[in-house]
Amino acid sequence: MADVTYFVALPFGAGDDGPEPREAIECTSANAAIRSAERMARTEGHIGAVAFSRTGDPGSGEFSDAVVLRSFGEVPSDL
Repeated sequence: MADVTYFVALPFGAGDDGPEPREAIECTSANAAIRSAERMARTEGHIGAVAFSRTGDPGSGEFSDAVVLRSFGEVPSDL
């Protein structure tokens, strides 16, 4: 099976130990993920968001490391 790239926007909320992830959404493109993350970062209850991509083979479950496209607001420093 051919490699597939997924684009994701992931918001973060305030947790006891810093930013903690909330529910991610899959997007159709890098630009859509960036726009969604920017919107999420401004949404009440969120303190930041990140747009990222991952490429790999869904059949085998092997994926490369995530590539951060852009981050907004407060997000973990160890992404």
